[in-house]
Order: sequence, then structure tokens, then C-alpha cells
Amino acid sequence: MHYQYKTQGTCSKLIDFDLEDGIIHNVEFTGGCNGNLKGISRLVEGKDAAQIAALLRGNTCRAKSTSCPDQLAKALLEALRESANS
Repeated sequence: MHYQYKTQGTCSKLIDFDLEDGIIHNVEFTGGCNGNLKGISRLVEGKDAAQIAALLRGNTCRAKSTSCPDQLAKALLEALRESANS
């Protein structure tokens, strides 16, 4: 299923991704540090969403209380909750 998450507190504004049986596919960030976020997208492709969320959750960027990877973790956890309830 396709998900779209509006980020908060980061340079990226949106995260689009697919989740199939708890596996992450096709992650795309809108905005943010292009090269770094493309790298993250490639690294998480085909990986277990719960494991990736646990790895990325709580990462910060500079003086901010969140980061693009932290926002991806939040998006994945929200999608996992949503898919469990449907």
C-alpha cells in the first residue's frame, strides 16, 4: 500500500513510500538534502519497516529535535499501525 507522510520540523516536506507485508519500497523524500535522502532511500529498500523505524527513531539534525530519518521512522510506525488496523 502507498503512504504519504507530511513531515514536521525538517527541511524535507513529504515522504512517499510503499509498504508491502511490513517491507519498505520506493521511499522518496520531497525537499531536504537530496544526496543524503537518496542514500537513505536506497539503504532501506526491501528492509523490514519495524527494524528500520527502531534504528532511525530519535535521530536529530543540528539543534532540531527531529531529523529526516526520524520523520521516516515516525511515518513507518504510523503506516504499520494503520495497516494492522485494516
